[in-house]
Amino acid sequence: MEEKQKGSKEAVRVVKFALFSTSAGIIEMAVFSLLNEFTEFAYWPCYLTALVMSVLWNFTLNRKFTFKSANNVPKAMFLVACFYAVFTPVTTLLGNYLAEDLQWNEYLVTILNMALNLTTEYIYDRYVVFKDTIDTNIKTSEGGEVNE
Repeated sequence: MEEKQKGSKEAVRVVKFALFSTSAGIIEMAVFSLLNEFTEFAYWPCYLTALVMSVLWNFTLNRKFTFKSANNVPKAMFLVACFYAVFTPVTTLLGNYLAEDLQWNEYLVTILNMALNLTTEYIYDRYVVFKDTIDTNIKTSEGGEVNE
């Protein structure tokens, strides 16, 4: 019975993460679209600016509501920054290569990067950033207000 509850709780966590990540994806795509359509910027500054905006949004919501972590915020942000220290240059360079050099549609490239981000970041957040602090914020876990 306890294993079933853990599985159910993890499924809810995955759904929450996906929904918050979708909202971050909307922000990312909106910022990317505005920069891509209304500036003369190359692919990479449009993508990089949009990515940073979405990461800040996504981190804040997922820490508070998906993982319900009372973790030290600067430590958690540092760990997320470590993820993006690898993810960002790889996807920026690869995305720029695909969009600029191979002439792939820049929106398709951005959507592929977002899908890669969704899957890899959930795994990283779940098993690295918040692994020992999931559901440690009692007030958020119980649905009450959080005083941080």
